[in-house]
Amino acid sequence: MGPSRTLPPDGRRRGVLFDVDGTLIDSSYIHTISWWGAFRQYGYDIPMASIHHFVGMGGDRLVDNLLPADRDRDADREVMSSHGALYASHWPSLRALDGARELLAACHGRGLAVALASSARKKDLQVMKSILDADGVIDGATSANDAKESKPSPDILVAALRAIDLEPENAVFVGDAVWDMKAAAALGIPSVGVTCGGISAAELRDAGAAEVYEGPRDLLRNLESSAIGKLLPAA
Repeated sequence: MGPSRTLPPDGRRRGVLFDVDGTLIDSSYIHTISWWGAFRQYGYDIPMASIHHFVGMGGDRLVDNLLPADRDRDADREVMSSHGALYASHWPSLRALDGARELLAACHGRGLAVALASSARKKDLQVMKSILDADGVIDGATSANDAKESKPSPDILVAALRAIDLEPENAVFVGDAVWDMKAAAALGIPSVGVTCGGISAAELRDAGAAEVYEGPRDLLRNLESSAIGKLLPAA
């Protein structure tokens, strides 16, 4: 957990919530191939393109959207566990996206609270936080354990707001998936999309993104004029 933040002169605490997978860490396609492998282990041959479309949605919802409705649902938990094991085997390959660490530091340095609004498993989040190496500029973080309902439900964003003591009207959410944009819209939080997770700018805008950038570095270059820049109090 990062240091406590000092309120700006107008007394309004402001902050940025960041999705992690596909937004700060280059992992969307690793999740895709891990789900593909898990499905094949249980006899389901699902095209990778179909799987990628749902990456970013909670695992329970992803499985429900991709597998036949008349399946034996008792095996769903085993499929999700298989995905988790396959994904963990790729931990050594995970990398932070270009500019991710600097973007977090820039938001923190401008007086904004920073939260990782992740619905990853706690152990996956720990690995990704280690890769980001930015604990000193992160004020709070969530994992799958903090939400009853997964994205596109806004539960994880509610938990992230609570973690940094922030009201929705004083926040911006950054994510890479359609489901991120829908979760933010449910709370009335402006969302910034990034295409580094493999979802097009058009799809992100259609899902509610106020702005779209190529990735963390592109957003960092345009920070002052972005929705995040609008959070900054007037000089």
